[in-house]
Amino acid sequence: MKLSWQGELLSVQPRIRLLRSFDERHHNYLGYCLRVRGVLGEQGGEFLIGIGGTAQAKYVFRCGDVVRGESAPARDPRLEPAEYYKTSGLRLVSRSERPLLNSPPWLEPPPTLEVYRGRGHRRLDPRTYESKCTSCTWGCRMPVEMIVDKWNPTDRRYRVETFCYGPKSCAFYRAGPTRKVPGRKGMTWEEEDWVDEDATAHRGPDD
Repeated sequence: MKLSWQGELLSVQPRIRLLRSFDERHHNYLGYCLRVRGVLGEQGGEFLIGIGGTAQAKYVFRCGDVVRGESAPARDPRLEPAEYYKTSGLRLVSRSERPLLNSPPWLEPPPTLEVYRGRGHRRLDPRTYESKCTSCTWGCRMPVEMIVDKWNPTDRRYRVETFCYGPKSCAFYRAGPTRKVPGRKGMTWEEEDWVDEDATAHRGPDD
């Protein structure tokens, strides 16, 4: 059952799911996640709405826009970045008139998912994300599914991780502690700094 909603966009960020299997990882690019402050059904507050890449390309949503639509509750919150998805009836009610400033947090419309894929990300401290980056185009909150034992695919664990796709020179950026991935027979793999350095080695400090 879909619920009608309307509100102001507090952010438009990539909607990406991460699959981990010990030292391997795979990204699933689902679309975009709208953080909305408004009314959903009969409840007011903030909520996360999932939309596809085609919808974002059509409307070019950005922070401050007022938008409405209809969305269904996510079937499995462990695998979905948004609280509501399968969105239809999207409408741009009014366009934001806020100036776009070249400083963090960046509030311009997000690029295509291919651009995010090409840029690569660095881990982002969850506390920094919550305090500084929830509105930024380059921030991303990913649900993570971990295959603990590839010989026993039913043995899976779930968590949420935060990442930054933005310029390396961002004054707000904090990496936070390294992330550890559980493996079979009690083994653990630690994703050290070199992983982020390798993923973003093609970018300069202001890119």
